Amino acid sequence: MHRRWIGWALSVGLLATAGTLSAQQRPPAPAQPSIMDEDEDTAPATPPRQPAHGRGQTAAPAFEPDPDLDAADQLAPSQLRQPMPTAVSTPSGGGRVHAATRGADIMAEPGASAKPSRPANSHVVACTGVFGQDSSHLKLAMAFHSKNVAFTQVDGGSAGKVMASVLFAKDPKQRLEVWWSRPASRSDTHLIVINGQSDWTAPGDLRLGLTLSDLERLNGKSFKLSGFDKNSIATLSDWNGGELAALPGGCKVGISLRAALTAPASTLGVLPADREFSSTDAALRAVNPTVSEILVGY
Repeated sequence: MHRRWIGWALSVGLLATAGTLSAQQRPPAPAQPSIMDEDEDTAPATPPRQPAHGRGQTAAPAFEPDPDLDAADQLAPSQLRQPMPTAVSTPSGGGRVHAATRGADIMAEPGASAKPSRPANSHVVACTGVFGQDSSHLKLAMAFHSKNVAFTQVDGGSAGKVMASVLFAKDPKQRLEVWWSRPASRSDTHLIVINGQSDWTAPGDLRLGLTLSDLERLNGKSFKLSGFDKNSIATLSDWNGGELAALPGGCKVGISLRAALTAPASTLGVLPADREFSSTDAALRAVNPTVSEILVGY
């Protein structure tokens, strides 16, 4: 399957290698105010003598409760000297936020227009970050945990087997291949391959299973495809200057589509691989092809 992909990638250039202030400078933080400080400043120099409770000992002043407060609201002198607690940061993200404030349970409702942020492990490929051109196997391992990233052989089509970093290799739904321009150091992203049953989404909101109509909507216009090979696979030849032709981050994206299993052989016969067709072609739409593989390259 990769054989024609690699040829397409070569034609569009997919395979091109591409202060803080010191502690001495900060003014000392003011000491926490103590409710007892004012009383201490105005206290008599010589406290009154207290009855002795033992040899050489003087009893601490008795704690006198405030008759206007409930027992749960009384503060002992030792509590009055406790420093004020530091502020607790507000958790981010969508949904309800429970915050304990002075013993109350506060429900914070998100704004009506707020969108939930994507989790860190969302299955979305972008042309930046860990999937940017300057990425590496190490960055992938740090982002997805080393146990979920394997450096192993993958099918390279006419090139035979090639070494690549594979995310979630044993899980068909999460599997993703990342090929490197520098395989020895496992660095500099070359190709990102989404195929099989993978649920990863590529730049431009591309994902497996999309139809011709879906692709035209994302691209903003029709595009061009080669016809079908002996495996009933057609490949993109030109996005025709649409939205998917130029993506943020400098990457390029291509697709292959598989004809429906029910597509008549006679119809596939008029759509040969050595010819180019518009996505609006009636015969092409009749075989109802869907995206079966996505390549993201630099």
